Amino acid sequence: MNPQVLELVNAAASGKRPHFFGDADVDRLLAIVWAMAGELAVTRERLDTLERLLAERAVVQRSDIDAYRPNAEAARERGEWQMEYIARLLRVLQQELDTLRASGAKDSGV
Repeated sequence: MNPQVLELVNAAASGKRPHFFGDADVDRLLAIVWAMAGELAVTRERLDTLERLLAERAVVQRSDIDAYRPNAEAARERGEWQMEYIARLLRVLQQELDTLRASGAKDSGV
């Protein structure tokens, strides 16, 4: 993953974060957010397909988008984007984990 992206993803927000997963409503909300994230990821791939085809042909039909299969370079770029996207989505959880690990290290005298 791009080191600059990792730096941005791991940048800590100021102040305390709220406690997550404390009740079922939070779990349901998280499920909704993940469903939306999945939809957005699909939309982003379709947009990428459209942009690539427009550049190649200047005219695109829906069947072209549905039939598009990325070449190795496009697949690599998409994979990189997906990893960065997931890291952004999980940023809050990663920061909370980092905070817990840091406080555990302090508590254990490490």
